[in-house]
Amino acid sequence: MMQNTEATILLVDDHAVVRAGYRHLLETQGGFRRVHEAENAQDAYAACQKELPGLIICDISMPEPVGLSLIQRVLGRWPDAKILMFTMHNSIELARACMDTGAKGYVTKSSRPEVLLRAIGEVLAGRTFMSADLSRLMALSRLRDNRGGLDELSSREFEVLCLLVAGQSAEQIGELLFLSAKTIHNIHYQIKKKLNVGNDIELTKLAIGWGLTTPSFTQ
Repeated sequence: MMQNTEATILLVDDHAVVRAGYRHLLETQGGFRRVHEAENAQDAYAACQKELPGLIICDISMPEPVGLSLIQRVLGRWPDAKILMFTMHNSIELARACMDTGAKGYVTKSSRPEVLLRAIGEVLAGRTFMSADLSRLMALSRLRDNRGGLDELSSREFEVLCLLVAGQSAEQIGELLFLSAKTIHNIHYQIKKKLNVGNDIELTKLAIGWGLTTPSFTQ
């Protein structure tokens, strides 16, 4: 996926070491040249007043006001602002609250670095993104007793399943996830085995029945 590396990114996190680490990731692996930092929501809002960044990457747990308050305040002033939540909280309720408030993405800090980079690209392109661990939990919470083996899939397998249903080839998925096409084929096989389906038509029907019609519930 082609990244808009000219976009300004504002990292909002109260831990300097965390900000430095992810800034290095964005600059070296992501190719972003304009990465700024803020240690709290107040400083982040002040930075937006000087120059609204193309993307705000924000933690939730910070000194007052917290990340949710920042979403509300920024979008109240700049409705078109793009905000990606990046947090340690693997919580369906928090993820829903952030997305309902106006965030365009939610990624847990336990996700692999390439997931954050992919989320950035999706949100900058005007789409929404949720990391596979959260979208999987959301799918399971919706299905309740009609899971049909979905809870046996790992987060990686669930991520590949969503991409397969979206029509991505093994080569395309491998490129997105930084894996070989052979590895994707192996994961594909394991998914069908765990879900007890014999072919891709059955797999697609099953996944669509669960509402898995787009990769990681992006739009």
